[in-house]
Amino acid sequence: MSERDWTLKVTPTAAGVQIELGLADLGGEPVTAVIALDRAEARRFARALLAAAGDATERTFPHPKPPESRP
Repeated sequence: MSERDWTLKVTPTAAGVQIELGLADLGGEPVTAVIALDRAEARRFARALLAAAGDATERTFPHPKPPESRP
């Protein structure tokens, strides 16, 4: 695999894309999941990943409280 314990490969196909997610150790064995998506499914999948990444970022980094306004 690589220095990470996972790999991601995306290959264009005639109908859309093929996504391969490889995990170096899942229950002691390497596993590769292959997902074939048409263009519309690929767009929905990409939007969902972006939304999840944004949600995770919001939860990861603290938000300073805005200064209280003075009268």
